Amino acid sequence: MIVVKVGGSKGINYDLVLQDLAKYHDVVLVHGGSDELNTISAKLGKPPETITSASGYVSRRTDRETLDIFNMVYCGKMNKMIVEKLQRLNVNAIGLSGIDGRLLMGKRKDVIAVENGRRRIIRDDYTGKVEAVNTDLLRLLLQHGYLPVITPPALSFDNEAINVDGDRAAALIASRLHAEILIILSNTPGLLRDEHDESSLVPIVTRESFDQAMSFAKDRMKKKVLGAFEALNAGVTRVVFADARKPMPITNALQGQGTVIQ
Repeated sequence: MIVVKVGGSKGINYDLVLQDLAKYHDVVLVHGGSDELNTISAKLGKPPETITSASGYVSRRTDRETLDIFNMVYCGKMNKMIVEKLQRLNVNAIGLSGIDGRLLMGKRKDVIAVENGRRRIIRDDYTGKVEAVNTDLLRLLLQHGYLPVITPPALSFDNEAINVDGDRAAALIASRLHAEILIILSNTPGLLRDEHDESSLVPIVTRESFDQAMSFAKDRMKKKVLGAFEALNAGVTRVVFADARKPMPITNALQGQGTVIQ
């Protein structure tokens, strides 16, 4: 069992990712769509806003209007684009959001943001963290030959759509399905010591070097590192950060190219 998370940042080559993915069986794909969401939000007069939490993590400000645009881009354009491309590759993909079949569930949270050194609670933000996965649904699909293509949002325990981090959602899916490996693909070669220098790749990260890895991680990479260790702590054997801009990214990741976290 392999769980693959492909991000949505600028520069990702979905054709290369999906051509490689089509070679493998017993795969679950989780995807993002941040760059496309930024573009469409701006065109609709709702430019993206970010929130910095008290613990230093940066996330998207998700009010109800943003959530509607999020659903349109992630569940509509991005999810169906990926499913269509996989079907062209003779892969019987099926697209699902975390809402469908209560696939991904978690608690909607009050967001504590830090602005100019001061904390404030944002109560109209629809964000949360995935805490439960409907593995029965995923196993049913896998047993019948489907490749699940999963995207946020998730469903809150109060039955509201919530924006959740895709990397941490993929980590929980991997652990609940007892996957051997979680591959996280993005527009970088992996974890870098210097985010501006792609030759500064960190090839191996262990439990003992978690704090060091977090010190290297910047912006979105922080949640990728956090999700990787959540997956390891829940039983996943190995997590690999790999480059989604190059041919055979999944094969390369399985061969240890990128940052291997074990």
